[in-house]
Formats: sequence, structure tokens, C-alpha cells
Amino acid sequence: MTKNQKVWPVFKRLFQYMLPMKFIFIASVIALIVYGSVDAVFVWLLKPFIDEGFAPQHTIGGEPSVDVLAWAPIVVVMLFVIRGLANFVSTYGLAYITGKLVMNLRQEIFERYLRMPVRTIDNHSAGRLIAKLTFDVEQVSGASASVLTSMIRNTVTLLAYTSVMFWYSWKLSLCIFISVPLIAILIAYVSKRFRRISAQLQQAMGGVSAVTDQVIKGHRNVLMFCAQEVEAKRFYDVNERNFSRKLKLARASAISQPLIMIIGSFSLALVLYLASLDGIRQELTAGAFASFFTAMLSLFQPLKGIMGVNNTFQQGIVAAQSVFNILDEPLERDLGTMKIDRAQGRIDFKNVTFRYEKENRAVLEQVNLSVEPGKTLALVGRSGSGKSTLTSLLARFYDDLETGKILLDGQDINDYALQDFRSQMAVVSQQVTLFDDTIYNNIAYACGLDIQREQVIEAARLAYALDFIDELPQGLDTQIGENGVRLSGGQKQRIAIARAILRNAPILILDEATSALDTESERAIQKALENLSHGRTCIVIAHRLSTVESADEIAVIDDGRVVEKGTHTALLEHSGVYAHLYNMQFGEV
Repeated sequence: MTKNQKVWPVFKRLFQYMLPMKFIFIASVIALIVYGSVDAVFVWLLKPFIDEGFAPQHTIGGEPSVDVLAWAPIVVVMLFVIRGLANFVSTYGLAYITGKLVMNLRQEIFERYLRMPVRTIDNHSAGRLIAKLTFDVEQVSGASASVLTSMIRNTVTLLAYTSVMFWYSWKLSLCIFISVPLIAILIAYVSKRFRRISAQLQQAMGGVSAVTDQVIKGHRNVLMFCAQEVEAKRFYDVNERNFSRKLKLARASAISQPLIMIIGSFSLALVLYLASLDGIRQELTAGAFASFFTAMLSLFQPLKGIMGVNNTFQQGIVAAQSVFNILDEPLERDLGTMKIDRAQGRIDFKNVTFRYEKENRAVLEQVNLSVEPGKTLALVGRSGSGKSTLTSLLARFYDDLETGKILLDGQDINDYALQDFRSQMAVVSQQVTLFDDTIYNNIAYACGLDIQREQVIEAARLAYALDFIDELPQGLDTQIGENGVRLSGGQKQRIAIARAILRNAPILILDEATSALDTESERAIQKALENLSHGRTCIVIAHRLSTVESADEIAVIDDGRVVEKGTHTALLEHSGVYAHLYNMQFGEV
């Protein structure tokens, strides 16, 4: 284990989340101590109950003393009332702490996801990220309240019983320590094994979430390709792996507890043997031996409880480590300090070279492009040539250029404060993302409370979306399902375009924005985009060259390089790569 994987640093960090609730925690711990002590007090009272309760009554001044057994019921009821109150305070208090801990951790992880660099999200499957937010965080509660309840209560009970034993016979009590080293070695070994298997279980559970997430998202493809058996087999493999890890944990737990009982039985046997010797028997009354022996037998229950909760504790520690690994992931870098109200919109790519992490080949090489404010630049070329990467770099999804820089209004884009910078852009991607909400809320997404309904309607009109919105049962207030499942591809595209129109940003990025539209809808959208582009800088990525004929400049990207630039007419006259692509699309080659 590396240093940061050791138990104490993880538990110490986890404990920091409990500090704001320290008063509830202290009250709960005190209640646990009281709860753990009550049983030992009852065992301690066995001696006077037996020795005095069943002996002839003593007299004081000729009058008989109060019979011990007469007030014993009152004592027993009082002890159990105290025990019940302590149990309520500790259980409720630690349940509150655990619930708050889980809520805070989930909130922190979710907000970390919102601020993670795109590169980090690319390196993790969605299923595993979801598993950390749900399964792992829930497991962390095992290292907090439930463990604290058992550990503190059982430890106090263990110490209290041991104190009773020493109170009545320190000689016999020493026998218990014969088995302590063996039990300690066993617990240390089992704890290490629990942590190792728990780490494997976390990975297996992440695999279950990942496969499930992929199948649900690709459900139509699974049905279309008749791949049910393939996916069922894939899920069975990860599910069976998860099952085998759980069996290993159960096996380790099932073996360790009986072993502790067997080891402890040798101490118990030794006590019984020594108690039969005359020297020891003369030192103990019947009540004292009953209290001692009951306390010793009772030791096994808290010891078993501590060992039983060890499994949960180790799983919680591993889960906490997994959670903290995510929380330690770096956030998006935002070193810019320049504020910007509304950009003019000039964009310059100067000698930009970029490669993705762990890739040998550069995706973009020495790219030089410029867009004047209010003009439209179209990027065309084969799939994988680097067109979308250019817009990702412009949006600062990746900020580690190998060479060159990107400028907005003559200033390096990294000099701007990130939020201010991105507020200058509206994006419509070929992969439309809609939320399980109303059409209205999807169009007005993240626009603030000052947006008026009339503005949303106008944006929908400009995007030629009102035609189908008005036909829906609740119009703008129609729920569209997860990722707009109740809408066609073209309808989703128009909702996304309406969202970009409403944002009213000076820079528009259209990445295959009309790819899912039929010819009639495409013409309508082109008219809307032509109106929208006035006074705004537009970068358009398109495979269908008919959508970019009116662009102020067209750049042809091939294998990460700009191989041609010019207007539609000029590029056709040049008879180069663009002319070849155009002729292929329109059947002239």
C-alpha cells in the first residue's frame, strides 16, 4: 500500500467532514459510552444481588435491612431506561451525521464533475463516474456512523467488562491477555485482506455501472443489431466478477469470527481450570465469581461486533479513497483575469499545433486561420481531419497547445476569465444535448430568471421550431423526455439552435448544426442562421457543402492542416480538394 492509501490518512480526511457537526458527534459518542457501560454495570451488580439477595437478612440497630432483591427491579428498569435513551441519542445523532456526510460528499463530487477538464472526463467512463457518486459514496457511510456506533459502543463495553473482571479478580483477568496477541494478528491480517478485496469490488461495481449505462444509452442499437445475447453475456461477466468479490469478503468474514471465538475459548477454559484451584476459590464469593464469569462470557459479543464491523469499515475506507481520488482531480485551469462584457468577435489561430494525450500523431499542425468580426468561417474536410478539435480549442476545452496560440480580439484567450470568455459563445453541436424537462426550459437553459417568455417564443420562431411546437399537447411546456427522446432528430436540432439564438452571443459555433434536418427544414434553418449571423462571428463545421456556400471564407482541413482557403466560388475555380469534395457530393465525378 502506498502512503496515501493507508487507513489513518483516509480516515483523518473523512473526519474533517464531521467537524462542522462536532457537537452532535460528541453527544452521540457520550451516549455510546453510556450505552456500552450499562451492560457492564448490570454484570457488576450480580455480586450484591447474589451474595446479599440470597443471604440471610442483616440487621441494623435491631431492625432488618432493606432486601437487595426488593430494590433490584427498580435498578434494572432505571438501567434499561438509561440504555434506551442513550441508544436513541447515539443512533439518531450518528444517522444525522452520516446522512449529512453522504449528502455533502455527493454534492462536492457532483460540483467537481461540473468543473473538471474535458480531458479528465474523456478518460473516465460515464458508468464509473456515476458509480463513484452513488455506490462509493454510500459505502463511505460504512466508515462513519455504522462503524463508529459499533466500534465505540463495543470498545467501551469491552473495557467495562474487563474492568469488572479486574475488580473481582485481577489474577484470573490476566488469562484473557493470553489470547490478545493472536487475536490482534488475526484482525490485522483480515483487515488487510478486506481492503484488497474491497478495492477489487469497487472496480467490479464500476464495471456493472459502465455496462448498464452503455446499454441504456445504446438501447435502440442493441435491438437493431439483435445484440441482446451479446450484451447479456457482457453484463454476466462483470456481474459475476462483482459476485465473486462479494463472496471473498463474506468468506473472510465468516472464517475470522469463529477463529476469534476459538482463540478466546482457550482463555475461558484456563479461567475455569484456575477457578477450581483452592487458592482462587477462597478469594471469590459465589456472587463475585458469577459477575466475573458473566463478564468474561460477555466479552465475546463486543469482540465479535468489532470483528464483524471490520469488513464494513475496510470497504468504507476503500470507497473513501476512491471518492477522494476523484476530489483530488484537478479542476479546469483558469488563470485568466481579464473581464469582457461583449467581444467584438475577431478570432485568430496562429501556428496552432495540438495532440491529444497519449497520441503520437498531432491532430492539428501549424494551423493559421483568421475570422473578422461579423464574418463566417466554414471548416470542411473529411471526418477526423481536426475540424471539431479546432472549435474545442477555441472553447478552451483543451488548453495545452503544443505550439501557437488562439486570440480573441487580439488577446490570448487564456488571458480572459473562463466564465466571461465562454459567455461570448453559443454552440450547436452535431450531438444535441437536451434535458428531461420542458421545451421552454431547454431553450432557456442557463439564461437566468430575467428571460421573458416572449423572448423564448421569438428564438423558437427564428429557429423555425414553432411549427412543430404549436402542434404538441402543451406547446412550449411539453416534457420531451431524456435527451429529447420524444422529438425527432430535426426537431432536437431546432431546439438546440433556438437555445443558441436566445443566448445572443457574439460568436456562434455550428458543428454540423443542420446535419439531422431534411432538405426543407435545412433551407428554413439556413435562412434563420443567415439572419442570426449579422453582426456575429460564425464558425461553421459542415460535411454537406451546400450549407456553407455563402460563407465569407471556407477553410479545407485535411489531416490536421489547412490545405485550402477561399470563398466557395474561388475554391471551385481552383479545382483543388474543395472542388473535388463538392463534385463528389453533387455527382459530378
